[in-house]
Amino acid sequence: MQVTRRRRDKEGRSGLRGRRISRRATVVTAGTTALAAALAGTAVASTQQFGTDRVGQVTGDGQVVSADQYIAPLGDRLVLQKGKIMSSVVSPDGSHLAASITDGGMALAVVDLKNWKVQQYVGNNAAADLRIPGNDVGQEGPTYSPDGSQLWLGRADGYQRFTVQADGSLADPTFVTVAAQGAKHALVGEAVFSSDSSTVYSAVNGQNRVVAIDTATGTTKQSWDVGNAPRDMLQVGSKLYVSNEGGRPAKPGEPTINSYGTQVPASQVTAATTTGTVSVIDLAKPAETPASITVGLHPTALYARNGAVFVTNTATNSVSVIDTKRGKVTQTIAPQPWSEASVGYEPDGVTLTDDGHLLVTLGRANAVAVYKYRNPLEPVSYVGLLPTDYFPAEITTVGKDVLVSNTRGVDARRETTAAGHATHDTTSSLTKFQLPDDHAIRASTAKVFQQNGWTKKAAETSTKGRQHLKPVPVPQRIGDPSTIKHVFLIVKENRTYDQLFGDIAEGNGDPALAQYGENVTPNQHAMAKQFGLYDNTYDIGTNSAEGHNWLMQADNPEYTESSAGQYLRSYDTEDDALGHQRTGFIWTGAQAAGKTVRDYGEFQQFLTKPAGATWENLYCDTKTMAATGQDTAYPMVSSSPIPSLNDVSLPGFPKFDTSVPDQYRYEIWKREFEKKGPANLNMFWLSSDHTGGPPNGAAQVADNDLATGKIVDEISHSKYWKDSAIFVVEDDSQAGLDHVDGHRAPIQIISPYARRGVVDSRYYTQITMIRTIEQILGIKPMNQKDTAATPMATAFTQTPDLTPYRVVPNRTSLTAGLKTPPPCGADVPAAQNPNAAPAPKAVVPADQRAVAAQWESWKTQQKLTGPDARADFANPAQLNHFDWYQAHDWSTPYPGESKILAPADVPGAVIPSAENDG
Repeated sequence: MQVTRRRRDKEGRSGLRGRRISRRATVVTAGTTALAAALAGTAVASTQQFGTDRVGQVTGDGQVVSADQYIAPLGDRLVLQKGKIMSSVVSPDGSHLAASITDGGMALAVVDLKNWKVQQYVGNNAAADLRIPGNDVGQEGPTYSPDGSQLWLGRADGYQRFTVQADGSLADPTFVTVAAQGAKHALVGEAVFSSDSSTVYSAVNGQNRVVAIDTATGTTKQSWDVGNAPRDMLQVGSKLYVSNEGGRPAKPGEPTINSYGTQVPASQVTAATTTGTVSVIDLAKPAETPASITVGLHPTALYARNGAVFVTNTATNSVSVIDTKRGKVTQTIAPQPWSEASVGYEPDGVTLTDDGHLLVTLGRANAVAVYKYRNPLEPVSYVGLLPTDYFPAEITTVGKDVLVSNTRGVDARRETTAAGHATHDTTSSLTKFQLPDDHAIRASTAKVFQQNGWTKKAAETSTKGRQHLKPVPVPQRIGDPSTIKHVFLIVKENRTYDQLFGDIAEGNGDPALAQYGENVTPNQHAMAKQFGLYDNTYDIGTNSAEGHNWLMQADNPEYTESSAGQYLRSYDTEDDALGHQRTGFIWTGAQAAGKTVRDYGEFQQFLTKPAGATWENLYCDTKTMAATGQDTAYPMVSSSPIPSLNDVSLPGFPKFDTSVPDQYRYEIWKREFEKKGPANLNMFWLSSDHTGGPPNGAAQVADNDLATGKIVDEISHSKYWKDSAIFVVEDDSQAGLDHVDGHRAPIQIISPYARRGVVDSRYYTQITMIRTIEQILGIKPMNQKDTAATPMATAFTQTPDLTPYRVVPNRTSLTAGLKTPPPCGADVPAAQNPNAAPAPKAVVPADQRAVAAQWESWKTQQKLTGPDARADFANPAQLNHFDWYQAHDWSTPYPGESKILAPADVPGAVIPSAENDG
């Protein structure tokens, strides 16, 4: 029988699962076939199929998720309510599945496959059936011993070892340490048992090595240096095969980018890795240096059977087939089913059925690609696609059943007693089915195409002569002329639609969840009234690491998706080559299209600040700059590890740091704008609405709102207004509740060509916004996600209205909550609108001062200020509660709860933050 990540082949040798693609091979077999092309249809628009459907809604096409997709999986579904599956494995007897999970306060789930139910949860959540410290889980594993008596779970610096009881449940947790080396955690990947269980071989991802561990003593017996970021591993005969996510070690003088303290071969433009390898350790000759086999980029999963090792390469969207006798790649399978895009499907797992069907999960397509396979030398033949749940990762067979682990299940639709939904209401799922015949598989392919919006000519480019067409705001083809020459992308932090716009009666809002209504965000309300309200738009990511990736790459690459249980290696992937797709970023695409780019803080990682650059002093410095026109007294330097971004960035514009007011950021930008004018693509990171800085939450949101209003005012009163479009978007919506879905977020489209005064309830996402920017500027889409997305042409009109926007004064004090007023005095806000909910007074009632003091102490422990500030360091559930209490003057419990809670009592307080889950 087979297991989710590893199996025994017919010679009794240990095998494993697969996850990525190869570039060099003897045979290349394309997954794009005449069948797929015929199914693609003829429409240019693709994801318009959603109409006004909402996330969570079940339609005739399937359930709507937040990533421009429907899901309607084949077979039976079991939803796990306590987090995302990171990895899974079936017990040797086929009776149980163990899944490492995250984002729900759990670390493991044990599923009874016979009764099709979750039997046990393990973690530090109060609801866990077995308690263990911490929630960190690695990308790979867990692993059963050959006799099924033990289970090992990968953690940051070793393995949690469990005894497997007769009923399949786990007991007796102990820890086996794989020590950190200085600042580099072990971050263990796959574990493989020797046949006699005396040794566990561990891929030590954080240290670029494989170690042999004595299972009796827990000591390390031997270590081998392998490639960069070893992840998955399997044994065939006497050899261990190890997938190296970061490829081979760099050669002297070779271009490199950092990846967890190692310089790995990488492009200086896309910052993506340029090599992929599988290391081969011969256990019969343990003193020899491991051999290396070149495969595709970002190799992850491995699977072995019948003399072949299959390697999934997510960055090149292929599967390398290694002939174990020849010791080389003899065939490369390209699961790229849609002819319009070659990347972005992210093959994650692979297995082979007894009748010769090769099954490959495509994470970003919510599908399984099916091929007929005979041997390592004979090219496979493509059969078709089968639909799954959201982001299928591993796949295996158990008897006649095909079993798929879906990382994101049915999206953030966890059953909850809260008054709304949040992005951390994450689910995962298992689906099982018996493989249909080839005719039925071919028939289901059309369904997968429809669910992903894959159509013909989805990214049609301009042809000779079309450049002389009359310009329109959003051209029909990429490269056709647009009336818009300057695009401004303003990225904010972490708000849901209801939090900001729940109080707008014309939209689909819940006033009870309007945490920062009109008196806190008067500019965003005024802009919504003047330029249009969008009440059915979704962010895809759960946190900042995902959200900024979706905006800069139109994807959250598999590396970031799979490392969500353990962000210790890297969180914001600016400083890790493994988090970058090979097709580049929105700014490299703009440059390739001959457009100019300017960046103000987005994707910046480093910040130096002079002494005295406190929030209070920067606030006063901002007022001085505005009054006198002089430069800042506190010049800063913000930078990125990505050379192509540093080349187009304004160094003095600070990256994320909640101790820097957004008013300051506005003044820094304004000086360059008035001297040099804008680029074609201008990117901003305005992060004060994240909260957690010296002022209280409402003051920081008001600061962010005012800075946004000032930027729009400045642009709309300039000579560039006539051909500009401003897109305002959150990086993600994780910091609150929404009555429709936690991923629903506020967006704004501001332009002379924006449809004025409308309420637009069409389904849009961050992906459709990015595709709109690409369409306007003539940028080639980056992957299959933005290729399939429909540009938001319906949000624009052909007739411009040049009426500018006039900034509205803030109605909430920008200095509210400060312990000491700034040297230049406290901010005195404008009068509030008496018809809107009042702004917070920043006064704590006497009976809540003790609990408020606990929250202030909690706040001091969060790394949200200073040069080393990190978005999302704070526990998300706790920060959301803190913001809510401040916004309601400590008088109103969090929605769905009966009283104001101390930090330790918040439901979800045990869930680690994205930046702190070690």
